[in-house]
This record gives sequence, structure tokens and C-alpha cells, in this order.
Amino acid sequence: MSVLVLGHFNILHPGHIRLFKFARELEANLIVAVESDRLAGHAAHIADYLRLESVRNCALVDEAFIFDEPVTALIDRLRPNFVVKGKEFESKFNAEAEVIESYGGRLIFSSGDMQFSSADLIRHELTSHSTSKAPLPRGFMDRHGITVERLLTIIDSFANVKILTIGDIIVDDYIQCEPLGMSREDPTLVVSPVDKKRFVGGAGIVAAHSKGLGAKSSLISVIGKDKGGEFCLAELDKLGVSCCLTEDVGRPTTVKERYRSQGKTLLRVSHLQQGTISRDLQTVIIDNAKKALQACDVLVFSDFNYGVLSTVIVEELIKIAKENRVVVVADSQSSSQLGDVSRFSDADLLLPTEREARVSTQNREDGLVVLAEQLRQKANAKNIFLKLGADGVLIHTPDYASAGWLTDQVEALNGSPKDVAGAGDSMMVGGALALGAGANIWEAACIGSILAAIQVGMLGNVPLRTSVIKQVLTQ
Repeated sequence: MSVLVLGHFNILHPGHIRLFKFARELEANLIVAVESDRLAGHAAHIADYLRLESVRNCALVDEAFIFDEPVTALIDRLRPNFVVKGKEFESKFNAEAEVIESYGGRLIFSSGDMQFSSADLIRHELTSHSTSKAPLPRGFMDRHGITVERLLTIIDSFANVKILTIGDIIVDDYIQCEPLGMSREDPTLVVSPVDKKRFVGGAGIVAAHSKGLGAKSSLISVIGKDKGGEFCLAELDKLGVSCCLTEDVGRPTTVKERYRSQGKTLLRVSHLQQGTISRDLQTVIIDNAKKALQACDVLVFSDFNYGVLSTVIVEELIKIAKENRVVVVADSQSSSQLGDVSRFSDADLLLPTEREARVSTQNREDGLVVLAEQLRQKANAKNIFLKLGADGVLIHTPDYASAGWLTDQVEALNGSPKDVAGAGDSMMVGGALALGAGANIWEAACIGSILAAIQVGMLGNVPLRTSVIKQVLTQ
């Protein structure tokens, strides 16, 4: 028995891996046919022999070759038992359907279960070269003509970027515990706290990252009249971030506690209030932001859906930013089904996780590229970084030459993460500062991915430093 999958395969990203995994579930040999440069035309961004080599290197594929004949002729010649296509083709005309039916084959549409992950394959690849330091994405850099010297130039230019961060500020408490064993009364893990360390999180750490990387960083947010708020003010002042933090006496500062033992997080406890801030506070934030945006290069929305970034604030500030030609970058973390990253319309860059993108588009079935394009169109965004956790990040950007889109992937660069908190913030800051410094989207993705890899090697969301990324780039 055989199963056939056809395509361009410019970059073998996690969406393809999911499709291959689904095909292998049919208990048949997986044959992958790669379109020739002639057939693919403008859709081919990489030479066919390179695309074929990438597919052949995938452990899931039994056989792969380049085809240069009509799809119907190819299928009639091979006569596979199954032909698998992405779910997005199910409602379209499929010329090969008649040929497949003629010999008793089956045409199946699936983009792979969204629970599937290529993490096992990527981890296997990383084990051969992963170190405590973040390696560079050499293949990605070669594909887009990115040199270390160019990245260093962009990073030096961060000093000229003025960046404003607006969003929910958080206090992150890390409580280190000693394991004592299991309770005798019930199956409960018993620990004893031995140490506690406090960090600024949320929009606060995003602003701190920007400052640590050399930019002129300012922050607008809301804090409670409490010890958490006092800590944020003192810590951000120490870090050199220019802050405009408005106190809300009826709203406590959000505090998240992580109970950890022997390098693992056992439990997370969040103390928060998610209601939208008052109209008066919204007016204060808009007025303060209007003044700041007149002298800014980049506006970052760090949204945790805790009530600071109301629809009124978002729409008004994006409008002002666009009038002042300010780069707009947004990340909206959805802890429920109510989050919608697409509300940051006209953004230059959106950075959702796959789950956040699916919540925003209500798309549970399509593959990653279709998902990213659907979100891009819904939000009228210029670029999408689809964060895939252990699978890295999928970069999705318009291809103005062919009126289509371009997609590529940077794999996860740190195979032994110590603490994944802050990976998304670091990627967002790196991408935002790079765009503000005049980098293209590929350079921005490269810098953001390296910063994320550095961050997950540290405990807690610790402010990044220019010296650290330069050390990684030149090691």
C-alpha cells in the first residue's frame, strides 16, 4: 500500500510534518512528489533539487522525487492507494479526483490533528549539536542572505530606536521548594518553600528587554496601590525604563506565583482581576500615549487580556501610530476562548501562538500556512510570527512580486530550555527593535529567535543584554 503527497515544499515546516504524520497513520509507504521548478513557476522560491533534499531528509518519508508532468498523469502512473491533500482543498475543485476514483483509490483531506507535533523530530536533530548557548539558525540565514555582520549592525542600531510598550504589567514570583514526599492522607505532593525570587513580568519585562538591548524604552500601564505596584516602580526605575504607571486603587497588581522544585514547575497560582479598566483610566492612558507616540519609532502592545488594553485604547493608538508612521507590533496571550489577536488591526507584526491564532480565526482544521494567512487577512497585518513552542516559529509574509505569500521556519534553537517563561516576550522585542532599526522581516525573525533561545536558558524572565546576543553571534 502507498500514500502520495504532492506539493512545492519550499520550506519543510511543522505543517508539512503533521501532514506526513497523518499520511503515515494510514499504514502505507509515504511517497512525496515535489513539483519541478517549471511546474511550480513563481511559487518555487528555492530550486527543486534543494526542496527535494529537504523532503528526503525527513525520517517520515519513504520515497521522494521531482515530478514534471501533469498531476493526473502522475497519479494514473503511480496509482497510489491514497492521495492526501490539505484540508483547505476540500471545498475546491480537485482535478485528480476522477483519476483516483477510476482505479479505486481514495482522496483524503487532512492537515493533520492540531495535537500532532514535530517536536520529537526536532529534538532528535537538536541533540546532536545543542549546547547551553543558543546556536545560530545557519540554514535560515543562508536562505535569506543574512550574515553575522549584518545582524551585529542591526543590533548596534537598536540604540537609535525609541520604543513604547503598552499593556498589562505582572509580578512573577518564583518559589523554590524542597520536595518532602507524598501525603499519607491523600495522593498529594508535599513540598517546603525554601527561597523566593521576584521578577517584573508582562509589559514591564518587555520594556525592560528593550532597554537592556540598548533602545530608548518607555512603558505605559496600570498598577495597584499595593506592594506589587511598589516593586514594579522600583525595579523598572532600577532597570532604566521610563515609566508612566497609573495607580488603580480598586485593582490589585497582577501577581503570578510559580512553585518549582528540582528544575521543574509544580504549580502556578495567579492573583489577578481581569475586568476592563475604567473609562477615566482609559482616557489617561490614551492621552499619555498620544504624547509619547509623537517621538516613537515602535509601538508594542503586550496584551494578557487582563483589562488594560481595551478596544477603545487599541483602536485609537493604532490610528495615531499609523498617522505618525510608527511600527506596530502586538502579542495577545489568550488564557481563554475570548482572546482575539486579530483586534490589533493593521499591525506590522503579530506574534500569536498556534492556539491563539486558532482562537482568533475559529479555525480548528486547516494547516499552519493557511491558518497564518487567514489571520493575516483578518487582521490586515503585514507579517505573522506563528509561535510553535518546541517547533520554533513560522514566519509568514506577503510576496508582493507574485501576489501570494512567503513562509519559512526558524527551528527552536535551545534544545535544553531551563524556563520557557519569557520566550515569546524576547522574540517580540527582538523582532520589534529590528523592524524599528530598518531590518527586513527575515532578519527580525532571526534576531527574535536567537533572543528567545537565550532567554529560555535562564530561570525567570530576566532582562536581556546586548553583550549577551553579541557573544552568541561571535562565539
